[in-house]
Amino acid sequence: MPVHTSQGSQGNRGRGVGLGLALGSAIAFGGSGVAAKPLIEAGLDPLHVVWLRVAGAALVMLPLAVRHRALPRRRPALLAGFGLLAVAGVQACYFAAISRIPVGVALLVEYLAPAILLGWVRFVQRRPVTRAAAVGVVLAVGGLACVVEVWSGMGFDALGLLLALAAACCQVGYFVLSDQGTDAGENAPDPLGVIAYGLLVGALVLTVVARPWTMDWSVLAGTVSMDGTAVAAWLLLGWVVLIATVLAYITGVVAVRRLSPQVAGVVACLEAVIATVLAWVLLGEHLSAPQLIGGALVLVGAFIAQSSTPARTPDGPVAGGSGHAQSDGAASDGSGAGGPERQLSAPGSAP
Repeated sequence: MPVHTSQGSQGNRGRGVGLGLALGSAIAFGGSGVAAKPLIEAGLDPLHVVWLRVAGAALVMLPLAVRHRALPRRRPALLAGFGLLAVAGVQACYFAAISRIPVGVALLVEYLAPAILLGWVRFVQRRPVTRAAAVGVVLAVGGLACVVEVWSGMGFDALGLLLALAAACCQVGYFVLSDQGTDAGENAPDPLGVIAYGLLVGALVLTVVARPWTMDWSVLAGTVSMDGTAVAAWLLLGWVVLIATVLAYITGVVAVRRLSPQVAGVVACLEAVIATVLAWVLLGEHLSAPQLIGGALVLVGAFIAQSSTPARTPDGPVAGGSGHAQSDGAASDGSGAGGPERQLSAPGSAP
């Protein structure tokens, strides 16, 4: 009996630590847009901010890449997909979106990814989905209509909304790609190694696209305005690189290994809430009551859709609520139906 009690106590402590790490990861990811937007408003191009984030994080994670140096030979497609879509594509589109629309709105639009993925499963792969999954999609789309206030002609910048939707599509593209390797079993790559190489691939791609040598580097030496308060630009950049990227990914990886995928998915949905609250407090970006209600519907719908993992056999419907990690996918191999900022770790994608 004492042995069982001790094991149960250790298990409870492990889950408590996992929940704390998952919450910390959600806070870190949720603060990326709030820290990046003042840099963009100070004159940095969104692509340059993305390059600084990804290149800085890749440099910090370089020792992990060296440790897993066999990965490029074993899983080149997965690393390329993660780097191009989950890192470069999602981050570039998300940061470009928040330069034109509120942070909370951009992230809520990005949370349509699980619903879009189910649409891919149903209409492209022609696999059945559960009724619960369909309800989740309806809730997410209906909530988005409230967020963008379609009844008033969508007062937000149309290009900004399209960029946020493109970020969601980049997530879906990565899910579809990573689903090709879900049977790796014991040969599944370490998620931290995949993240490290994904950041390296993303940094290389963004270097060509963003051309950082044309950046106005003097902005980083000065201060920027955060809703009227002067903040050192290097401090915000440090948050984006070290906290919102490196720490967020690592704590997410550890958290998803300590928690069940379902619990990790619930905590993942807090990222959009945290981002909206931080944008409200720090940037003065206020959302109306209908938008807040719509945001809640998006998150509920995204969670239901996220919890409906595609069946492994073609004749079964998409199962609900099992075998799925947070929005960076399965903790073991980086596949699944969540968002890329947690598909491999815990997601990001936020962003």
